[in-house]
Amino acid sequence: MPKPVKPPGQRLVKRMSTRTKGLIVAPLGLLLLSVGLCVLSEAAESKHGGAPFRQWFLWGSYSLILINGGLLLFGQAVRYRAQLDYRRFVRRELKKRDREWARLRPKRKASPSKGEAK
Repeated sequence: MPKPVKPPGQRLVKRMSTRTKGLIVAPLGLLLLSVGLCVLSEAAESKHGGAPFRQWFLWGSYSLILINGGLLLFGQAVRYRAQLDYRRFVRRELKKRDREWARLRPKRKASPSKGEAK
């Protein structure tokens, strides 16, 4: 049985760096959140304007989907940013530790060759 082929977009996202993913997802999340809030205000306005229940209920449900999707994407962007900061912190700490070990480690003296006397 042949192995199913992944869609090209999935491979593209997998190859992206964490920084790139965060830079793409954060604005999309904020945009989706703001659109959801606009739709929510429209739903509230139609409710108070005397529109039928079905209309404002569907608008309100749609707005909640958009708001939750925006929050989800923005939360994912925050997660990517935390990963970047943690990796940067770990790299810096490891470099510091290597410098300290190199400074504290005694340097080896060259061993005398066979022809030289001690």
